[in-house]
Amino acid sequence: MRKYSLGALVAAGLLAGGLSAGSASAADLGGNCCADLEERIAELEATTARKGNRKVSLTVSGWVGEQVMWWDDGRESNTYVVGLGSTLSSHFKFTGQATISPGWYAGYVVHVEAISSDSLTINQNRSVGPAALSNGAFGGYQTQLLQSFWFIKSDHLGKVSVGLQSQASDNTAILVDGSGSLVPANWVAFEYGGFFLRDKNTGVLFDGTGGNARATYGMNSRCVGGGAVGDCNGATQHVVRYDSPTFGGFSVSASWGEDDMWDVAARYAGEHAGFKVAVAAAYNEISGGNLGVAGDTYQYFQIGGYIEHVPTGLFAYGAYGHNQSDLLSGDSDTYYVKAGLRERWTPLGHTVLYGEYEQSKGDGGFSLASTALGGDFVGNQSKMQLWGLGVVQEIDAAAMSLWVSYRHISQDDGLASSQNIDFEDFQYVKAGALINF
Repeated sequence: MRKYSLGALVAAGLLAGGLSAGSASAADLGGNCCADLEERIAELEATTARKGNRKVSLTVSGWVGEQVMWWDDGRESNTYVVGLGSTLSSHFKFTGQATISPGWYAGYVVHVEAISSDSLTINQNRSVGPAALSNGAFGGYQTQLLQSFWFIKSDHLGKVSVGLQSQASDNTAILVDGSGSLVPANWVAFEYGGFFLRDKNTGVLFDGTGGNARATYGMNSRCVGGGAVGDCNGATQHVVRYDSPTFGGFSVSASWGEDDMWDVAARYAGEHAGFKVAVAAAYNEISGGNLGVAGDTYQYFQIGGYIEHVPTGLFAYGAYGHNQSDLLSGDSDTYYVKAGLRERWTPLGHTVLYGEYEQSKGDGGFSLASTALGGDFVGNQSKMQLWGLGVVQEIDAAAMSLWVSYRHISQDDGLASSQNIDFEDFQYVKAGALINF
């Protein structure tokens, strides 16, 4: 049985003709009566969703993204069907605004994420990645609130928003990537970050069982506030945020909240002499209840840049992140670069060819030895390296992108030479699609 809103049913009844007592019986309406009614109800519901009420607009948007992934850790291989990872998963969003007076607006965003299989939490022992819950457990398939906030905006003074939302430093370095390959290829450890390291000599899997430590690829980055390897502080938070108007391509943002987190960000985008250019940087600090360690404070700096030669479609993108804390000696650094060609070879849309490289290094308290293996980490440095290739095909008529990509990852532990462990390399191929609505 379909479930309809009362308003849609009433309106559909009026459109259907409002049969009176003297009209023909239902049997005389023919076999298409109900199908026609359902079509009219669907049209009304779609129209209502687009228009909102008389004062505040309502727009429904989102996407659905899924992919097939084959992986090999040197001893074991398998094929999974997975989503795109938390914050990139299939979702739907309700947005709208109203005009208070000329140049002044009020609005809202309600953003719901539908996680089928979180690619951040899959591994050798788990083919369906459940969503992580706030208590550290895993909740299986989830539909969860990603954003819910209201805002007041001025054309000349900027926008203030309050509620659960992306803070100023969320995705700062990622979002400048205009190549069309952002979803399948970025610096966050989607797909591989949950996989356990495997000893190359013994075949032991460091999955936390049998007295072994739990160790995964890239965990030496020690991201705080969401994110993995890249985009630390990448989970939405309850904050007050300010966004300035754009002046000459420049804008700034700042936010505060979440006991305690504060950050600032600056962005620029423009086009010069046939080149598209975009640069963004952000700094954030997290302390207090978010860390679970009294007196500690984490700092994270990130910067990303993108340049594209429009006539040829040649592009390059790069990002850098630096993470450190007051109580842990040492720090971690992540470097990511991607380059390729964006060209329209078919009427379907642009084709994007790219190659990528990433390196994450952690020393002292950020080394893999200290975070998982419990070895002699003083003065040692652990390192994760990734390289990959891929192709993306955009289908403009369907607001869709399809991709195929390959990645190869290696990890060094950073232990003293007497304790050194050689890990198997990890590689995977993924093919998927995302369709917007």
